[in-house]
Amino acid sequence: MSPPGRKNGGKRKRRLAHWIDGRPDPGIGERMGPLFDPSAGVATGEVPLAGAADVDRAVAAAERAFPRWSRTPLGPRTDILFRFRELIRGHADELARTIVGEHGKVLADARGEVQRGLEVVEFACGIPQLLKGEFSENVSTNVDSWSIRQPLGIAAGITPFNFPVMVPMWMYPIAIAAGNTFVLKPSEKDPSPSMLVAELWKEAGLPDGVFNVVHGDKAAVDRILEHPAISAVSFVGSTPVARAIYETGTRHGKRVQALGGAKNHMVVLPDADMELAADAAVNAAFGSAGERCMAISVLVAVGVAGEELLPRIQERIRSIRVGNGTEPDVDMGPLVTREHLQRVTRYLDEGVSEGAELVIDGRGVKVRNGESGYFLGPCLFDRVRPEMSIYRDEIFGPVLSVVRAGAYDEAVAIVDANPYANGVAIFTNDGGVARRFQSEIQVGMVGINVPIPVPMAYYSFGGWKSSLFGDAHVHGMEGVRFYTRGKVVTARWPEPRLRGKDLGFPTV
Repeated sequence: MSPPGRKNGGKRKRRLAHWIDGRPDPGIGERMGPLFDPSAGVATGEVPLAGAADVDRAVAAAERAFPRWSRTPLGPRTDILFRFRELIRGHADELARTIVGEHGKVLADARGEVQRGLEVVEFACGIPQLLKGEFSENVSTNVDSWSIRQPLGIAAGITPFNFPVMVPMWMYPIAIAAGNTFVLKPSEKDPSPSMLVAELWKEAGLPDGVFNVVHGDKAAVDRILEHPAISAVSFVGSTPVARAIYETGTRHGKRVQALGGAKNHMVVLPDADMELAADAAVNAAFGSAGERCMAISVLVAVGVAGEELLPRIQERIRSIRVGNGTEPDVDMGPLVTREHLQRVTRYLDEGVSEGAELVIDGRGVKVRNGESGYFLGPCLFDRVRPEMSIYRDEIFGPVLSVVRAGAYDEAVAIVDANPYANGVAIFTNDGGVARRFQSEIQVGMVGINVPIPVPMAYYSFGGWKSSLFGDAHVHGMEGVRFYTRGKVVTARWPEPRLRGKDLGFPTV
């Protein structure tokens, strides 16, 4: 993708556009936001910040496209989806490098993100099977009844910076496959992947107006939430914003699925494989610099597990290489912005002042050619208590907190008392305990000797309690149901009459 640039101080900087009605659109407002390379700490371009008028134009394009797209037969619809799938596969490396340039995660992690998003596209390719209804013959004399699912109209997605390809793909492939049109508002921190995706939809043959992208901040979000033509809104982000999105959207008569924050725990019992548990804790806590909604941020060490586990974790942390995500020997990249780096480092000071033991301090990490980047090395706290801010708050950075528990029941009580309930993991070799844990724990996604239990595309992703507002998780069959509504038909027909001759085989 080669967005148009402009001259600035002798250097050519990228200037992004919106994507409306099948083409780049510069927008009609004057507000712009900066784009940064977080590994270098330098501005690389700018992105338009949509106002209400820009959102209205995108919605109008989606409205114009909906009647034709919703009536497009399933065969031609899936042809486009299959072409889009192959284009994503063919441009996977380009997408991954675009992610690294604006988010900062390492290239291997970005490639994994694209793959997990692609799996949802592949799931959506099966939409003819997924939309099948039910049929009952002779519910009364010569009366049949059946159910169908139909698209809602215009759906919108408001997505976060940490997965600029995967999280939007939790939403729009299923929405579009089901016959809806879509308006995406990606994070203004890393918007370029969404523009590349829009171009690939165009190349796949998607009609103009079915997929639109508007960049922006709160002004764009507010207009999406109040726009009367938008029927459904999907959101992933922090809990305070998720709550506001849900309350505002539903007040305006929309369906809303709003996924909020997380404080994912990993419970390690004394009988666990400690080498496996140490690998899992480090990988799940520090991958993508901890900027994952499913990152492990709290390790609950039960009994003697802490003494067994902590030395192993420290050894592994010290081998983590921090640097530019495009370099092949780097394990962890920078945080996304300077402001976020400052926020995360403030939590380190708070944790120490509240009495936690800062075992490994990632401040001052040495990075090759990265003096101006937004880097923070892995950080490890021990003896953390639930009343501390580093435990209560979603830090969203490379900070792992270890909480000690005397027994299994105490560990479960700690997890269940937390207001977040996105994901949880337990590490044990006791099948009975694991089965009890998966049944009793009050969390939406559970891993057993798996640290990040993100479901495959054919299951649905979502938490409980303050990690979810609304009753619908994303992708999987819950996603299909969210983007469609049911209709039941009851019919009686007179005896049929043959009308003319037609020996042909129907094609649509």
